[in-house]
Amino acid sequence: MTTTTTRTSGFLWTVTGVLATVVVAGTATGFHLLVGRPGAIGAICLVALAGLPLGLILGRIPALRVHADRALRYGVVTGGLIGLVLGAYVVIVIGLGSSPEGNERHVLGLSMVAAVVAVILAEPARQRLLDLARRWSGEDPRPVSTALETFGARMTRAVPMDELLLQLAETLHATIGPAGAEIWTGIDGHLEIAVAVPDRGRPALKLGDEERRVAAHARVSGNTWLQVWLPSMLEGRERHQFRVAPIAHLGELLGLIVVGRDGQAPPYGDDEDSVLADLARQVGLALHNVRLDSALQASLQELQERNVELQASRARIVAASDESRRAIERNLHDGAQQHLVALAVKLGLAKQVVGEGSPTVSELLDELRADVQTTIGELRELAHGIYPPLLRDRGLREALATAANRSVLPVSVTADLPGRYPAEAEAAAYFCCLEALQNAGKYAGEGAEVSVTINVTDTGLAFEVHDNGPGFDPAATEFGHGFTNMADRLGAIGGTLSVISAAGTGTTIRGDVPCEPLAASVG
Repeated sequence: MTTTTTRTSGFLWTVTGVLATVVVAGTATGFHLLVGRPGAIGAICLVALAGLPLGLILGRIPALRVHADRALRYGVVTGGLIGLVLGAYVVIVIGLGSSPEGNERHVLGLSMVAAVVAVILAEPARQRLLDLARRWSGEDPRPVSTALETFGARMTRAVPMDELLLQLAETLHATIGPAGAEIWTGIDGHLEIAVAVPDRGRPALKLGDEERRVAAHARVSGNTWLQVWLPSMLEGRERHQFRVAPIAHLGELLGLIVVGRDGQAPPYGDDEDSVLADLARQVGLALHNVRLDSALQASLQELQERNVELQASRARIVAASDESRRAIERNLHDGAQQHLVALAVKLGLAKQVVGEGSPTVSELLDELRADVQTTIGELRELAHGIYPPLLRDRGLREALATAANRSVLPVSVTADLPGRYPAEAEAAAYFCCLEALQNAGKYAGEGAEVSVTINVTDTGLAFEVHDNGPGFDPAATEFGHGFTNMADRLGAIGGTLSVISAAGTGTTIRGDVPCEPLAASVG
């Protein structure tokens, strides 16, 4: 592969032939005008025209196509330097002195001045001419350090790694790897091409432990090193000269940077090896950081999955607890409570049978019946506290209103609900409000009043229990099991709990319950 990227080698040879014609004819004409020699200027110009067909012929020879850009550079530099010398002579000797027929010593002195000026200007002129020739041949004139500078700048802009490696390969191809620039990446000795310019598909390499160890600690190497350790990389490309820079971090081989140029091109220099070594270090650090980021993302994903599982587990525990509450309530209502009611009825019948004949027995039966009625009431209260039937049958508003009637403090309930919500959402809001009412009864003090508000939000339900008691400093207070139970119950279904209080301002407990209204309740 040649270094010509935008023009064919045949065209470059043609341009070189035209340039040779112009240089020969122009040089002969300049000497003729200055010193009168050579005399047959017309014949020389005709001979110089042979450069045109010669350039066309050379461009059709396959073996010479790879040298087209080199020939063009040589022609541009040679012609430019000849023009520089002639121009210096004309300006200094003719412009400042006299014609060549004048005083010989004077002309000789001016000629030496012109030669010194030409020498001084030769090197910068040569560089400018080389840049011009490279542009004409389609070769990027950027220095080799461009690859290192642009890679560092792109890393600071957080460019994605795939795009970063592609841009690096393109820069290397344009500067020091005209025959190809490749970046290999992989782990555990399994390497494949991440990007290559020009594209080579995705060939892979399998390195053994010894090869990995040697490659990870190797310096920038060439074809000889490849023949010993990675001969497969040279297959079909033996005529190119390569440089390989191992990409490693902390002694671990992460990949390879491979650049190549034509075998007839000048060999790689120390500056190019230094740039490749610096690039390999930067790429190694970048790949290491990408791996760390991938591992972190995987850990975060695993934590998120575990968090979802934990939340689901908590929700199942709360659901099972509520189901147990409902089962206990049903058993108390349908079992023990019904038996006590039947016992009270039988005691009444027994009193009627005994009659007034035995006052002692009659009084005893009255006491037993009263005790049974008291037990029934307490059992009913216990069943309602475990899981109120009103919550299951009538919903959150009715259940909270009944709970407010049993509170030791005056409680007002405001619940603007359009319908019913899932049982777990209603149970969470109810029991949290019930726990907050119990806390207010304990700590708000006598004479305090409590308000309970239930609202519909965009995400579900929100409740607020506020008392006008003395309040407290949440930061300096260790919360008890009541607050913990409320937070756990809401957290199990993705809800949140907050406590707002300060000395003299009372206490407000707020909670959000994420849920959707039941379909039958909508509208």
